[in-house]
Amino acid sequence: MDLDAFRWLLTDDGQQLLSEASPADGAGPDDELALQADLRKRATAAQVATALTQVELRRRAEPKFGELAARMYFTHAGLEQATRLPVAKHRAGRLQAAVTTSLIDLGCGIGGDLIASAAAGITTAGVDLDPVRVAVAEANLAALDLPGAVAVADATTVDTSPFDTAFADPARRSGRGRTFSPDGWTPPWSFVEDLLLARPSCVKVAPGIPHDLVPDGVEAEWVSDHGEVKEACLWSGRLRTTVRRATVIGRGGLATITDEDAPSPGEDGAGVRPVGDYLYEPDGAVVRAGLVTAVAAGVEGGLLDEHIAYVVSDRSFRTPFARGYRVVEELPYREKQLKAALRERGVGTLTIKKRGVSVSPDALRQRLGLRGDVTATLVLTRAAGHGTALLVEPF
Repeated sequence: MDLDAFRWLLTDDGQQLLSEASPADGAGPDDELALQADLRKRATAAQVATALTQVELRRRAEPKFGELAARMYFTHAGLEQATRLPVAKHRAGRLQAAVTTSLIDLGCGIGGDLIASAAAGITTAGVDLDPVRVAVAEANLAALDLPGAVAVADATTVDTSPFDTAFADPARRSGRGRTFSPDGWTPPWSFVEDLLLARPSCVKVAPGIPHDLVPDGVEAEWVSDHGEVKEACLWSGRLRTTVRRATVIGRGGLATITDEDAPSPGEDGAGVRPVGDYLYEPDGAVVRAGLVTAVAAGVEGGLLDEHIAYVVSDRSFRTPFARGYRVVEELPYREKQLKAALRERGVGTLTIKKRGVSVSPDALRQRLGLRGDVTATLVLTRAAGHGTALLVEPF
């Protein structure tokens, strides 16, 4: 995005153009072309392109930022990396609970976490290497009437001592696309590790971060939003409260579980047990955090297999940390016999869930060629090392 065109967009003339840049509901390609031609009579091509880009990005930002998206500004990469607002609010809430009064955001992007922290009453400042992202973050704070300062700077050279907490969200993209190596982040892992060990810090990282990469004395929290694992977050110093944590955000609000909720090795509830009346599928954040046994303890059950993230129990529980199913019956695992069993039960519409087995649900469903009026859910997994097929009903 052109920086000068974006700054013009913030002027009165730019705001007028932006308000007129949204196509009418049901508009077709010809209508959109006519709209662009009309806008170019009053602004440059770069200015019109910037306005139209903001209209499209605001629409795409609604799942992340809700009603705030219509007042905010974005870049393509900035929106992709930005934290979802419910997740950012959770993080700001933790910072607030830890009596955080001031925060420096080292790599603020378009300002998603700045917004949440400022709204929580924390004095915030942010830096970023990209002048466009800095301009967008500054505009977002102003658009939402929130205090905060933003500047162009290299995060690795910033003096963080005036702030009681440092936050970093290393960019995981380079000119060649997404990078999965922490050493390829900006700022790199070496900087992140030093930051965590030197002072109270909070660092957002990819949810696939290996457990053994987390420094000793640092809490790792995995967060899911409505069933999607969105990130891991590392907490150090006075911000750390445990070793591993899974936080799930859903329609019922927010719930969290930690390693302190898991049974100790050898304690009842942590081992493998036979299929029970109920099957539980732990949330992805729970699985990433390695806290499946904590869910098992919470539903008075055990593991279906020591290497598979399914929990079984003889009791029915409502838990925010797993989806529950009633086990109807165990079916043959071999495909030919399974096909016959499903046809015998009149199953025509089948949802296939699987963990720990090399099966393509779509390919299997096609080979089964089911016809019938019954809708069913089938779980394909391993139980004590052996393949098993369970007909289940969600509850």
